[in-house]
Amino acid sequence: MTALRAPFTTLALRHAVFCVIGVVSAVAILAAPALVPGLGALVLWATGGTSQQPAPTVAPLFLVLFPLTVALLVVLAAPIGRAVGGMHRRLAYRLLDARVDAPPPRPSNRIGALIADGPGWRAVGYGLLKVPLAIPQGYGAFCYLVGPVNLSYPLWWPLFRNHPPGTRLGPVWALTPFGPLGARTFAGSFLIAAAGLAMLLVAPWLMRAGTAVDVAAMRWLLGPRRLAERVRELQASRARAIDDAATMMRRLERDLHDGAQVRLATLAMNLGMATEKLGADGPPPDLAQARELVALAHRGAKDALTDLRDLVRGIHPPVLDNGLGDALATLATGSAVPVEMSVDLPERPAPAIETIAYFCAAELLANAAKHSRAARVGLAVAGSGERLSLTVVDDGVGGADPDGPGLTGLTRRIGVVDGRMRVHSPAGGPTRVEIDLPTHA
Repeated sequence: MTALRAPFTTLALRHAVFCVIGVVSAVAILAAPALVPGLGALVLWATGGTSQQPAPTVAPLFLVLFPLTVALLVVLAAPIGRAVGGMHRRLAYRLLDARVDAPPPRPSNRIGALIADGPGWRAVGYGLLKVPLAIPQGYGAFCYLVGPVNLSYPLWWPLFRNHPPGTRLGPVWALTPFGPLGARTFAGSFLIAAAGLAMLLVAPWLMRAGTAVDVAAMRWLLGPRRLAERVRELQASRARAIDDAATMMRRLERDLHDGAQVRLATLAMNLGMATEKLGADGPPPDLAQARELVALAHRGAKDALTDLRDLVRGIHPPVLDNGLGDALATLATGSAVPVEMSVDLPERPAPAIETIAYFCAAELLANAAKHSRAARVGLAVAGSGERLSLTVVDDGVGGADPDGPGLTGLTRRIGVVDGRMRVHSPAGGPTRVEIDLPTHA
């Protein structure tokens, strides 16, 4: 059934559009070398030369303009390649849901930088490779577009081939991948229809194969090099770590200033006033008011302790001292939505990884309780070798935005330790969030 439905999905249509654009791009690339002979013909025409009697100024002009044209093409090849490569990356993302990261930007627009632009020349290489890549894509697009036409032959045959008996007509031809196929009779049109059906059914798989190779070539030639990508990731991770540290310091300062510090100042003031009420010696002049002030100070001390415990818990939850499994069990117990837990950790991760995994689980469970309208949530943690995976699945309404503030914050947090997050949340649910972390920071 999957094979029968494949040609009629939006994915097949997007693949067809991408393949057709790929064929057009390949034709344009093949036509580019004709610019130089075209320039010569244009010069010949502009100077009034003919094939019988060339104008005397044609040869010098051509000798001057030809190297200038070649030099101009060399200088502009890399920028043009970057522009064409960017267009194909955007097409791949919009039509194929394949994200290819952009290469590092060009350091400057000087001629030397244009000529020595490595990513630009790799994009030119992708443009040249696009010509052979367009062959399987064009083959698949041809089957996808022409297959329904061949499939319709038995439908329109009685309308246009209704001549009197005995009339001798030429065959009606149809295009197939194996060459033209002709039919003289109504029964023969079913052979064309069978060929069209086969073309339509096989077209999605041909187009997928062609686009898969194309996307692989994009990642190889249009994306950043592994070393450059790694350096960029490390720079981004360092910037995120600095920003997160500064944000945490500001939060700690604000919480201490607005919370515990105010409560401790109030405690000291109440104790000072109680001391005054009790007096330095002799019987207290106002024992009831002194007791009230001491009670206020006692309550303020307990509130200050609560604020300090919350502050410490926000830095490193004490429950993590017993391990990530116990900490997540505590989270699941306090969740507003019933949680089914699964923990498989052969060895204990590093403390920093445990803390990140705990806060990610807490944020995801809180999001499920607030926004998903889920009846149940699944929380699974598994460790294998050097990686740790945290998976949260709910049966809610879906529609979680990976670029929203909550999930973006998680991406920033796990990115500091080279973690990765995948979100699958179609409208109507379910929502599945997978977080992959190293076991050692």
